[in-house]
Formats: sequence, C-alpha cells, structure tokens
Amino acid sequence: MDEEIGRTLGAVGPRLRALRKQRETTLAALSGATGISVSTLSRLESGDRRPTLEQLLPLARAHGVTLDDLVGAPQTGDPRIHLRPVNHHGMTVLPLTRRAGGIQAFKMVIPAGGGRRVPDLQTHEGYEWLYVLDGRLRTVLGEHDLVLAPGEAAEFDTRVPHWFGAADGDAVEFLSLFGSQGERAHLRARPKSD
Repeated sequence: MDEEIGRTLGAVGPRLRALRKQRETTLAALSGATGISVSTLSRLESGDRRPTLEQLLPLARAHGVTLDDLVGAPQTGDPRIHLRPVNHHGMTVLPLTRRAGGIQAFKMVIPAGGGRRVPDLQTHEGYEWLYVLDGRLRTVLGEHDLVLAPGEAAEFDTRVPHWFGAADGDAVEFLSLFGSQGERAHLRARPKSD
C-alpha cells in the first residue's frame, strides 16, 4: 500500500472519534445509523482496523461531512471556494457568504432531537433575519415566544434577548441573514395588488 494512503487511512480513526464526540453520539447510536457493528466502530476509532470504502461512505453520511473531509484528503487544484460547516450549540452552521463586513448569510440545521431545548437568551450587536426552509423553528424574542413554519420569516435587532431552536423533536433548516453592525436586508416594495 502506498505510504501516503497508509498515513491518510491511519489518521481516520482519531477523526472519527472526534466527530462522534463533537456530536455527542454514542457508538451504539452510530452503529444504528450506519449498520456497522459497535465493535468494528470501536476498532476503527482506535486505529486497530483500517476503514474500507463501504464503511467510510455511511460514516461520512452519518456525521454530515464529505468523504474528503472524513479522510482528510489533500486539497485539489479546484479554484472554487468550498465553505465548511461548523457545529455551534448543537446546530450545523454553513456560511453562504465569504466577504468581510456587511450582511452575512448562513444556512443553519438543527438535527432531529438536537440543539438546546431550554432557551438561553443572548444579546449582541447586530440585526438578524430568519427564514424557515423546513421544520418548525421556535423563536424567543424578548417576551415573544413564536413558532415559525416553512416559508415564514422573522427579523429582529439582536440587542433584544433572543434564542431559537427546534419547536419539537424534528430537524429544522433555516436561513439567517446577519448584519453584525446592524445592517438590514434591503427589501423592495411590493407591487400594488389589483
């Protein structure tokens, strides 16, 4: 086996363990999601066993990462920018913009059964606009406790105490536009209805 391939596969175990711990998932739960036995998962994480492609594909899917990210593949000469998701308070946050300043766009995903269940209201400088793509998003804004359904939006000054999470145990996907300096999205006036 090529030495570089051996090193790459040898580094997968710690990466697998770190992803599982980051997502606070047990070996048993990961086994249920992938169909790979608990003992095999344990040996993969410890490095006692090298992963096969048949194991890597369901593991990448279960962890919500690309196969390249899972194995730490070297960057290709692809000039496109590939923004990487991060896990933040149980949510997966995918940046959709990559410029400094101005309004930033994010796609946010709260997995089924994931995210913080008890509101922990936060305040900070800025202005935010949320748009729900799928699921039901519980949004606490000051004294208002709302549930937003797909197609619904909310906008607010982030100096108002706020929190958002899944309204129930189902996954939620939503978009966020955030202006850290209080910038607001510019909306065009609606056409007059006949």
